[in-house]
Amino acid sequence: MKTWDINALEGFPGPPRVLSTTDETRAIVLGLDEGQVLAEHQVHERAWVVVISGHVRLTDDAGTHIDASSGFTFELEPNERHSVLATTTARLLLLLAPWPGAGHPREATRIAHSRARQDVLLRTGPPSPESGRPVVPTGLTPAQKAADRWATDGGRLL
Repeated sequence: MKTWDINALEGFPGPPRVLSTTDETRAIVLGLDEGQVLAEHQVHERAWVVVISGHVRLTDDAGTHIDASSGFTFELEPNERHSVLATTTARLLLLLAPWPGAGHPREATRIAHSRARQDVLLRTGPPSPESGRPVVPTGLTPAQKAADRWATDGGRLL
């Protein structure tokens, strides 16, 4: 189990801090100064925004404002445009799922890595028990060798 006391984290307001990233979800803490605005934007994932402390105003793309304080939670659809204004110094927890969402640049990289790993396993079989590295047959094309190097990292499959 991993735990965080979000109210006790230092360095806020300041740059966002990723608390955790898994294959399914990403958790991020944001600290905003009073008057700071996150201009209208969207994310590829479904987003839950939890106000940990302070007060914020969330505005959707239709111009509807919601004023929220500690304990309030917003749920946003993937690609739903919105902006956030901190009406006081505020701390937010952002949960994104699935991570990365459809269309996110990292999703393409994740899919490419997954396909490369599958290709290595199809050609090589399981890793060698002695070294933990895939057993790469000879006679591979330069592209196959490059894919194998890309799909392995330090002797382990990515």
